[in-house]
Amino acid sequence: MSGAGDRRQAVLRAIVADYIASQEPVGSKALVERHGLAVSSATIRNDMSHLEREGFIEQTHSSSGRIPTEKGYRAFVDALHEVKPLSAPERRAILNFLESGVDLEDVLRRSAQLLAGLTSQAAVVQLPALDVTRVKHCEVVSLSPTRLLLVLITDTGRVDQRNVELGAPLSDDAVRLLRDSLNEVLVGTTVTDASSSLVRLAERAPAEIADAVARSTVVLVETLAQEPANRILIAGAANLTQGAVDLRGVINALEEQVVVLKLLAAAQNIDEVSVSIGRENGEADFSHAAVVSTAYGVGGAALGGVGVVGPTYMDYPSTIQKVATVARYISRVLRG
Repeated sequence: MSGAGDRRQAVLRAIVADYIASQEPVGSKALVERHGLAVSSATIRNDMSHLEREGFIEQTHSSSGRIPTEKGYRAFVDALHEVKPLSAPERRAILNFLESGVDLEDVLRRSAQLLAGLTSQAAVVQLPALDVTRVKHCEVVSLSPTRLLLVLITDTGRVDQRNVELGAPLSDDAVRLLRDSLNEVLVGTTVTDASSSLVRLAERAPAEIADAVARSTVVLVETLAQEPANRILIAGAANLTQGAVDLRGVINALEEQVVVLKLLAAAQNIDEVSVSIGRENGEADFSHAAVVSTAYGVGGAALGGVGVVGPTYMDYPSTIQKVATVARYISRVLRG
């Protein structure tokens, strides 16, 4: 690329960086003084005129400096090759905070709160989808001769406990047989497939545990069908009221689960951060917003998305690094 082309890229990066820092239009004199571009203000003004014609920056009025456009932000993000890593104390603080969670949902709630605090934006975290969550174990505990406790554990750390009232007393051997039979059809199946596996078990269960299997199946199917009431955890929405751009429409849209799930849909690959800017989001309320998102999971399989929503002038390098770090540590906590 020509020297002028390289310089104009540097000018664009400088304009975006300065506008992110101040939310004030950027002038040529300020660029020369702050960024040591080693050319005159007149040359920078020519470069800025070229960038404006190309649609990377715009002038709010005739006597003002320039501000980045959506195209300018996209070029800035696409040119990010290295993102400064968090310090070791920051990484330790994140991991310690997440590891203090009592269960998966608590870990994810802490993640949303942490991201909102680290970025001063709104953070969204998706609970694992049922079609990727698998049953890890079903424990059966005899509470009395006619009452059982079923403990269902998934590979994402979800733990459900339910009581089962029996029609007749069950021996210790029968309890063990029931446990083994349930685990034989449940372990390794997705939560969505587990219900049909239980129904098939009820149809062919040994006579001595047939009634117990039928009663346990009813309880477990009801348990498996109970999705968490809120599939998306949101923190820091109030942060969106603090900036120079009115993002109240974004705050309202965040309450609509379908919209947020759609925005997180791009986050399908662990360790790959997606950035969607302005109209790229495909939602009118997000035309002045940006979404930085990635996925968390185990064994290379994505279980859910995690991201930050903020104005288009957000600090992209810092936000990308923080979203990536928190997602990586969620995955680490899930692996145990």
